Amino acid sequence: MENKEYQVLLYYQYVTIDDPEQFAKDHLAFCNELGLLGRVLVAEEGINGTVSGTVEATEAYMKAMHDDERFAEMPFKVDAAEGHTFKKMHVRHRPELVTLRLEDNHNPNDITGEHLEPKEWYEQMQREDTIILDARNDYEYDLGHFRGAIRPDIETFKELPDWVRENKHMFEGKKVLTYCTGGIRCEKFSGWLMKEGFDVAQLKGGITTYGKDPEVKGELWDGQMFVFDERLTVPVNQVEHTIVGEDYFTGEPCERFVNCGNPECDRRMMMTEENEHKYMRSCSHECRTHDNNRYVNEYNLSEEDVQARLSQIEQESHV
Repeated sequence: MENKEYQVLLYYQYVTIDDPEQFAKDHLAFCNELGLLGRVLVAEEGINGTVSGTVEATEAYMKAMHDDERFAEMPFKVDAAEGHTFKKMHVRHRPELVTLRLEDNHNPNDITGEHLEPKEWYEQMQREDTIILDARNDYEYDLGHFRGAIRPDIETFKELPDWVRENKHMFEGKKVLTYCTGGIRCEKFSGWLMKEGFDVAQLKGGITTYGKDPEVKGELWDGQMFVFDERLTVPVNQVEHTIVGEDYFTGEPCERFVNCGNPECDRRMMMTEENEHKYMRSCSHECRTHDNNRYVNEYNLSEEDVQARLSQIEQESHV
């Protein structure tokens, strides 16, 4: 097999960064110099990023970061790629690396849940005294999740603490296992769970590490994993692949993501290519008729074209 010439790096480190605004500006210049593309968040509490670039550029980036004593121990998750998985390079200063907006923000270096290696996680998941809690957004869960994991009824990560408090009875007497893509959300969330009195553990390195582990090979994961770059979906389970995603309109098996054509909605949903065209890549009638519908603009549809499609949808809805 031909070697892929690009790599995608996923990484984070909770560490104090003085003057994060200036750090972000300097870091952007450094990434541009290397020819990297991606998205990096910088806060006083640390750094969180995903970047793509040539093997040479990404190796140089990892070396430079490890040469900085603040990031000397920072683990990188590395994926081979055919090319860049981002269109631009952004480095942005943020108040938090992950948006939980807790009334009592805490440092994961001071309090965080027990880290389980993939093999330990695999074994713990199957114990009767365990409950598995997905710490990601709803659409991420819908594409793929650990078998038996709870899907919180939330749309964004910051809603998760309130949801847990409202459903506390579900976790009584259980060891809570929580997981996310690369681990950063769980570092802070598991610490919050501990403060709330839960017995909690997190998956070390997140789903990304679990899927690459040579021993567990991603077993007990159903579906695919959502990633925040142009790939959108990546496989996890190396032993068997089960599709759990469903088309937004028909419920048929689907693992293809689109964003609603209405830019003010921008809902992320799974949809077959056939239904994308049939429903003009929009989740509702209101979105299909939005003045600035991106699908309509992209395909240069006339008012007559749009009305014809709307009529067809209306007719079929009454069949």
